[in-house]
Amino acid sequence: MKTYVQLVTDILAEIKELFPWDVSEKMDNGEELIIVDVREPYEYDCMHIEGSINVPRGVLESACDFGYEETVPNLAAARDKQVVLVCRSGNRTALAAYVMQQMGYTQVYSMKTGMAGWNDYELPMISNDGHKISVEEGDACFTTRVRPDQMPPK
Repeated sequence: MKTYVQLVTDILAEIKELFPWDVSEKMDNGEELIIVDVREPYEYDCMHIEGSINVPRGVLESACDFGYEETVPNLAAARDKQVVLVCRSGNRTALAAYVMQQMGYTQVYSMKTGMAGWNDYELPMISNDGHKISVEEGDACFTTRVRPDQMPPK
């Protein structure tokens, strides 16, 4: 049996990753990027990269293919375009990038360190209502809220 971390570690050699500053540089250079935030809607609403789209990890595969209620047409048609996947820390996007490669995406990247790294590098984020999020507000959103019952048994 593998843990979540082991699953992610096992596929890292199979995917392409970019650091937040690499993504920011591509954006600044005017490269055409589709930024897909695979976090849950409540996480995305708290803060996200301006222009990104929210496609929760649980519906990613159907969002990437035509013929489903979750289909995101510009994403389903982007198998040859640069797609950058974003989550909190880069783990969900590593798995998502691996799956999307299996679906024929040739330029899909997982953003290493995720939105937490984006915030650490002090790159711009906005809330759902367009409010610019400060680094401190971002830190508050990334505070771990693991309950004692969610910790491994001793």
